[in-house]
Amino acid sequence: MIRKHFAGVAASALALAISAQAVAGTVTTDGADLVVKTKGGLEVGTTDKEFSFKIGGRLQADYSQFDGFYTKEGDTQDATYFRRAFIEIGGVAYRDWKYQINYDLAHNAGNSDDGYFDEASITYTGWSPVEIRVGRFDPIFGLEKATSSKWVTAPERNAVYDLMDWTQGHENGMGMEVSGSYAGSLFGAVTLSSKDNADDNGQSTKQLNLRGVFAPLHEAGNVLHLGANFAQRNADDAGYDARFRSRMGMRGVDTQGGHGANSGNRAAFGGFNNSAAGTWDKDTAWGLEAAWATGPFSLQGEYLQRTLEADAAAEDIEADGFYVQAAYTLTGEARDYKLGKFDKIKPANKQTGAWEVFYRYDDFTVEDDNGLSLTNGTFVREVGEVDGKAHNLGVNWYANEAVRVSATYVKATTDGITNSVGDDDGDGFVLRAQYAF
Repeated sequence: MIRKHFAGVAASALALAISAQAVAGTVTTDGADLVVKTKGGLEVGTTDKEFSFKIGGRLQADYSQFDGFYTKEGDTQDATYFRRAFIEIGGVAYRDWKYQINYDLAHNAGNSDDGYFDEASITYTGWSPVEIRVGRFDPIFGLEKATSSKWVTAPERNAVYDLMDWTQGHENGMGMEVSGSYAGSLFGAVTLSSKDNADDNGQSTKQLNLRGVFAPLHEAGNVLHLGANFAQRNADDAGYDARFRSRMGMRGVDTQGGHGANSGNRAAFGGFNNSAAGTWDKDTAWGLEAAWATGPFSLQGEYLQRTLEADAAAEDIEADGFYVQAAYTLTGEARDYKLGKFDKIKPANKQTGAWEVFYRYDDFTVEDDNGLSLTNGTFVREVGEVDGKAHNLGVNWYANEAVRVSATYVKATTDGITNSVGDDDGDGFVLRAQYAF
């Protein structure tokens, strides 16, 4: 009943926010003056900036088709699903306190027991430029992750991230983050998380994330960005998921929010699930990031490494990889940039919008010498080192600041691992329609 009531409220808020975009103006009262903004959602705030309230969200409707390694038997399958369907409620209270609640109606974030929250947090901003955030949110790790899913260039973030997804997810736990910036050139963040799986003594899993960014050039169309990341968590609890999995840029092989593939292949490139207590010790990841932008052209990349340390008879499992991405806006607009992350492209021509083309190359290796040559009806993995590569070629049309349509072709190849019928490559296509407000 509570879930049905929330869904009704969320649907009403969504309809209100969308319809409000057709209305503009300022409303004042005989008390504190109010300003109503209708561009990019519905926002109401006091002129003294003591209080504000905003309703927004994002809707991403995807269609994907794929074959070869992407499916168990190598046949062509497709998927239609809502990649994200967020209702976002946020604002300011008493000037120094921000709050944010993002709820995923597509159920790709969270779960039925803890709620499908992408974020539910409170942030204290009274010590500017230092901010302190507490609640449920994804810790910061990496340049692509720092960029909102609304404005990340490709439909899915790079395939290497999948191998270390714990570095970027809250897993329905809680966290505290301290971040700060200086003159637009320096940004740093420290996050301590407590996640919901516990060890035999009832202690929750603890995780530490660090990120630092130096950006001597930090204006739209003129960016030079360098950064480093570190994350570590306990891995000694019973049932630890030690799989190194990747969808290789094709979400439809295993997703929520609609019709996924009947037999999609989300292969484990290393490791295994439901480990016995004490099998592993620490799980550690680190990464380097760099980006350069001049006018409508941008180039970015990241190198990442993960080591799962064994604490019993097992061997350590290691993975590393990188991606390189180049993007060019054909209509001349530059991508926005601020505080260590890229942001949206704002079309200069409201009739034709902005057109962007991009290419991204993902490459990773997983080393697992535990003697587990896996054959489970979905994939076959050799003992030792396996590799994965993915080419992403796409085009984005920013019809306006709210609507974006994307089409991307993905080519994946593997070495040392195949699907159940021996395919070591696959082709996929993703079409997305997005409305963000």
